[in-house]
Amino acid sequence: MTRMLERSSALPTPAGSLAPDIPLPHASLARRRLHSRWPARLDLLQSASGLFLALFLVAHMFFVSSILISQEAFYTVARFFEGAYFLATPQPWIVSCVVGGVLAVFVLHAWLALRKFPANFRQYKAFAEHRAGLRHDDTGLWWIQLWTGFALFFLASIHLYGMLVHPELIGPYESADRVWTGSMWPLYLLLLFAAEIHGSIGLYRLALKWDWLPGRDPVAARRRLRMLKTAFSLFFIALGLLSLLAYVRLGIAHADRAGERYQPSGDGAPANVASGMNVAPAMAPVRRGG
Repeated sequence: MTRMLERSSALPTPAGSLAPDIPLPHASLARRRLHSRWPARLDLLQSASGLFLALFLVAHMFFVSSILISQEAFYTVARFFEGAYFLATPQPWIVSCVVGGVLAVFVLHAWLALRKFPANFRQYKAFAEHRAGLRHDDTGLWWIQLWTGFALFFLASIHLYGMLVHPELIGPYESADRVWTGSMWPLYLLLLFAAEIHGSIGLYRLALKWDWLPGRDPVAARRRLRMLKTAFSLFFIALGLLSLLAYVRLGIAHADRAGERYQPSGDGAPANVASGMNVAPAMAPVRRGG
């Protein structure tokens, strides 16, 4: 009888039964815990990369809109990012390094976001039916964010690649020629709306997810966040349209001299700034007869 009890206690416990005194192997338990944390870590990484890109978008829009102040203001800002005020001569490769880093974060963010996209038509149809039946505003915003993100994957990639390989072509005349003579204004127009709408919805959803603006009344707090989201979109879309219009007008006026580099006329820029630009060689003196 004693031997039978010993044998029964040595048998493996059936699945689903309670056996707190039989611990799982340490290595297996560690792997399970590590695996269970990865979705949360990837989600945190997606939020961090999205926040970084949104802040970069805001800074980039203010940089681009400096053309509304003056051509020399935009020229000064462009040369600043090339290190003209700190180095002996402007170094466009610095801009390429910054753009390369932004492009890497952009690709990472897109890859992380793809985890939550419908993987096939069946999932797409199921979500569309769910969204139509639920009629939830934030679910609709996520749907808009999905499609604007899909558009940004192509539109933003083209723009970033151009800045990556030709960082020296950033200036009043150079940018205006690219917008108008290079026929890039339709792409920039679509990119403006997609980026600002996607960014504003992303910041709104991040604020809700991480409870950045808590309040006693959750409904009122969400209403304030939605107002901020709308104001963010309207302000930066208006600023972007005005800036794009300024580049188009300058590009039209400069179309007959497309390819000419801008040269500052004032004394505000350091003397070494112009040394990094391609300046047409001086004409040889004309010999006079006699």
